[in-house]
Amino acid sequence: MIDIGKLYCEGISTGDGLRYGTEAHGDAHGNAPHRRQVLASERRPIVVWSTTRTCNLNCVHCYTDSENKKYGGELSTDEGLALVDCLAEFGIPSLLFSGGEPLMRKDLFTLIARASAREIRPVISTNGTLIDRDAARAIKDSGVVYVGISLDGMEEVNDRFRGVRGAYARAMQGFEHCIAVGQRVGLRLTLTRRNYEDLHAIFDFIEREKINRACFYHLVYSGRGGTMYGDDLTHRESRAAMDIILERTQDYFDRGLDINILTVDNHADGVYIYLKLKEKDAARAQAVHDLLKWNGGGAHSTGVGIGNIDFTGNVHPDQFWQDYTLGNVRARAFADIWMDETDPLMKGLKHKADYIKGRCRLCAHRELCTGAMRVRAYRAYADPWAPDPQCFISDEEIGLDDVKRNELRARGEEFPVPGELAR
Repeated sequence: MIDIGKLYCEGISTGDGLRYGTEAHGDAHGNAPHRRQVLASERRPIVVWSTTRTCNLNCVHCYTDSENKKYGGELSTDEGLALVDCLAEFGIPSLLFSGGEPLMRKDLFTLIARASAREIRPVISTNGTLIDRDAARAIKDSGVVYVGISLDGMEEVNDRFRGVRGAYARAMQGFEHCIAVGQRVGLRLTLTRRNYEDLHAIFDFIEREKINRACFYHLVYSGRGGTMYGDDLTHRESRAAMDIILERTQDYFDRGLDINILTVDNHADGVYIYLKLKEKDAARAQAVHDLLKWNGGGAHSTGVGIGNIDFTGNVHPDQFWQDYTLGNVRARAFADIWMDETDPLMKGLKHKADYIKGRCRLCAHRELCTGAMRVRAYRAYADPWAPDPQCFISDEEIGLDDVKRNELRARGEEFPVPGELAR
């Protein structure tokens, strides 16, 4: 995650200790900050638990390819409780209850309450359509620190994207119910060409509805979103989207609004912020450089700081890599699976800086990003160490000159950007 408020606007949030190794602060909802980490490389992963594959919607970019039906093999309540206990013993900082749609699991609040009791920060990722007032109170009472509700644009765009008419209106009610009971809630939105031109309207919506956190995700090619180059932003559009996000976040800060804005799944965003600041405030840019260097970008994300357990107990490098399984928690403890580097992919993910290729290997800002999303590189080039095709930082900005291009050519490390993204 790239915390726009922290990096671009000199703000603070509960996640600063985890993301940047700095002192953090609690929030207005009474949530304590993450513990400060000494080294990003040694932190335990935030675990995304896809508690069920069942979902009441039919989103066109769903990374789990979920439908509204019952899937076999789901972890039982007892297995889920035992899993939470094992994750607590391993010392994970947060457990993100996801799906499918997690609220379709009848024992969800039992599992969340166990996580909270074991001092794991519970978070819910939901489409919001099933949150009535009683559900909102149950979420609050079970100890959830944050609810992320997914929207993918304004009403017509969202409902078309979600595959169900009325999904937007019901998600809006979910927001309202969470706010009414004092539950911290935010917006999660995947940036695509379907909603990119609505960004200003989305920022207006965030302020109007008193939403105090929003995460803008870059599209990752997985599940039903596995071949969606045509839906992804071009590099030019990614830069334009970042300009809007930076401009509107700065406006929130200038007016004293407590709204936390983050971007997710592309560490090139951090490099872009650094380069923008370098043009106008060298000292501030250096401070941001140091924070990004501590974080390491992709070096400490997939396979290190973020992991996934699916509804059957299979462990994956992250939630977008569910076609690659490292082991199953029914047979082996998560901690043992996660720390085992005999698997070649996991070994590489634990040491990404030694493996990345192409322009990522020669990038002048390599230590700030470390290749961003490995799964996106794998989808594009069938090589997990190839460059992330969604890096929108130019050759000139990363210092890739003719000499370095010739070196890449000689080593067979030229990876042309898919034409749909390069425009």
